[in-house]
Amino acid sequence: MNRRNLLMNMFQAMHDALGPSRWWPGETPFEVAVGAILTQNASWSNVEKAIANLKANGVFEPRLLHDLPDARLAELIRPSGYFRLKTGRLKNLLSFLKAECGYDIRALSGRDLPGIREKLLAVRGIGPETADSILLYALDYPTFVVDAYTRRLLSRHGLVPEETTYEEMREFFMDVLDHDPRLFNEYHALIVRTGKSWCKKGQGLCAGCPLGRFL
Repeated sequence: MNRRNLLMNMFQAMHDALGPSRWWPGETPFEVAVGAILTQNASWSNVEKAIANLKANGVFEPRLLHDLPDARLAELIRPSGYFRLKTGRLKNLLSFLKAECGYDIRALSGRDLPGIREKLLAVRGIGPETADSILLYALDYPTFVVDAYTRRLLSRHGLVPEETTYEEMREFFMDVLDHDPRLFNEYHALIVRTGKSWCKKGQGLCAGCPLGRFL
């Protein structure tokens, strides 16, 4: 079976078992981008608490957040963990948005993908996973998001070596799948959901996994 057919069969197996994911939770592209920063090394429930704090205090707008004193911002996003580090990363993103698009993140849509991705990756504190999450989930760019679940799933199925780089895993999908942001969105979401339920870090629960038949 060629790689495209294999990947699409795996996608269908996960989708049949789990149903649509409807990712990413967020009311606006800006909220999705903020969430992509705050979810680094954090559970989504704690990210939601941090975003709720920002909204409840009436500061959940790019310009207001940028002008907020660091100590105050850190206190509001404390539930997300590593709050001082994430304060700096949020401020870096906000400085980028100010310079690049006058705080209007939607204005980043429709640009050359490699170019805008390179600019995001140049922002201190934004790595490939965060950049691709912002591009895909906030701005509908056809870029594949790779995370720890992706690495675990691919390596356990013998599709890539464990030492494969982020970019190589991203290309593993993008080289053969249609560049459809809706497909990339749902595929990554299904990988995460499958990873959390079956492809666990210590011992995979392969017998009940939707992808068990592909081993």
